[in-house]
Order: sequence, then structure tokens, then C-alpha cells
Amino acid sequence: MKIVMLGAPGAGKGTQAKMISAKYGVPHISTGDIFRANIKNGTELGEKAKKYMDQGLLVPDELTLALIMDRFAQDDCKNGYVLDGFPRTIAQAEALTKSLKDNGDALDMAIDVDVPDENIIERMGGRRACVNCGGTYHILFNPPHRAGFCDLCGGELSIRKDDLPETVKKRLTVYHEQTQPLIDYYTGEGILRTVDGTKDVNEVFAAITELLA
Repeated sequence: MKIVMLGAPGAGKGTQAKMISAKYGVPHISTGDIFRANIKNGTELGEKAKKYMDQGLLVPDELTLALIMDRFAQDDCKNGYVLDGFPRTIAQAEALTKSLKDNGDALDMAIDVDVPDENIIERMGGRRACVNCGGTYHILFNPPHRAGFCDLCGGELSIRKDDLPETVKKRLTVYHEQTQPLIDYYTGEGILRTVDGTKDVNEVFAAITELLA
């Protein structure tokens, strides 16, 4: 099974990708992990990516795709993979489709974890992290025993800049402009499947396993 996960930031697609990986024994592949692994191992592609990252620049699509295709060629991908965080744009999706086709390969399914914007703003805006130990909470779904303080170490809880409502709204705007068109693209490819991401994590996963049955 060769799957790409789609969904807005905070939709839970990363969590679902990890659960698919664990159940079906295929690797969960994210671009961040690929960059880190190649930089750590000092590969030629990793060194090229590091030059961009050290300058605070985005790694070019061509280089990112080369890293992903190199990852697909590794032994643990022989039974498939779950790709998370790429592609983010139509250009990236088209390039991925072409690279796979050139290798006589193709994706089996694109799974969209669909969550309305208002739910995402509520989810992410309610997240809190401990300034001391990094413990994570949610004021609605996983509150600490004592409001504002970590259960583990008693440290103060704070909201990350990424989770501030205005930041989340900006991220969602970028998602709708750049990434949501992928839903139309993969619909056109005939491989898009959609699950309701507003449900409980396990219910969402149950819906995904039905699609993969």
C-alpha cells in the first residue's frame, strides 16, 4: 500500500499516518524525518538540503523529491509507505506522480482527513505545553489536574506561538490556497478517499482501515 495523507494543519493526519504504519508494518515517511536522517548521515542530498535549511530557506521541490524517491528505494518500503507532509502543492504532486511513473510505480490512495476550520482553530488554540518538561495538554480534551500547571513537574503551561488563533488562521489560509487543490488533483487521479476527521482518533482510524481493507 502506497498512501499519501492529506489534511489541514491540526487535522490529525500525522497521528493517523503513524497508526497506519504501526498496523500495516509500512514506514511513516515525513519530509522532516527525511531531511534530518540525511543530514545526520552526511549524505550528498542531505548536505545540499542543509545548505538551504541553514539559511532559513525552503528546500527546493526538485531536491525534496529526490530525497523522497531515494527513501522509497530503501528495503523497508518494499511493501509500501505512508507519505505525510508532501506533496503540498499541485506542482509537487505532478512531479511526484511523474517520478513514480518513470519507475513504473504509482500511489494507491490519497486519504484526506477532513476537519472544518473552526474545529481546527478550537483544537490548536486549546493546546498547552509545559515550559519546563515539554508535557502537552489541551484545555478541553486533555486538561491538567490544576489549570495552568503541568501534572508531571508542576511547571507553568503556555500556548505556543504556532497555536495562537491568528497564527492558525494564517496557516489555514495558506493551506486552502496551496494544498487544498490537491484534493481536486487526486480526485482527478481517481485515488482520493475522505474520512471525517472530527470524530474520535480511533473512529477515524477505523474508517481508514475500512478503506484499506
